[in-house]
Amino acid sequence: QVQLVESGGGSVQTGGSLRLSCAASGRTISTYTLAWFRQAPGKGREFVAASMWNGIVRSYVSDSGNDRFTISRDNAKNMVYLEVNSLKPEDTALYYCAAKSSNVAIYASGNYAYWGQGTQVTVSS
Repeated sequence: QVQLVESGGGSVQTGGSLRLSCAASGRTISTYTLAWFRQAPGKGREFVAASMWNGIVRSYVSDSGNDRFTISRDNAKNMVYLEVNSLKPEDTALYYCAAKSSNVAIYASGNYAYWGQGTQVTVSS
């Protein structure tokens, strides 16, 4: 089993920044793909960014805000991070850390077996 615990969320004003953290335990993450998804009320989980085991990173959000999201990882600490900048009210969502070990598409939430409980990001105008 892999346990994932997110932290770093909070309420910020428009234009602010946050650095979300995800701590993994139970397994080392060096061979896992790690990702961040987000889910706003009434919507499905949306892919934000992924860091694959080989170091390749990808980011995508449907609002074309992918250049505001940066994922990084520290395998030695079993940590993955998401830096979000220039936050907008539309970014308000529950942000989830996820992990997978299988070689399947990174963009679909259903391909991830392990999930944290999420950390809430609320952006006020």
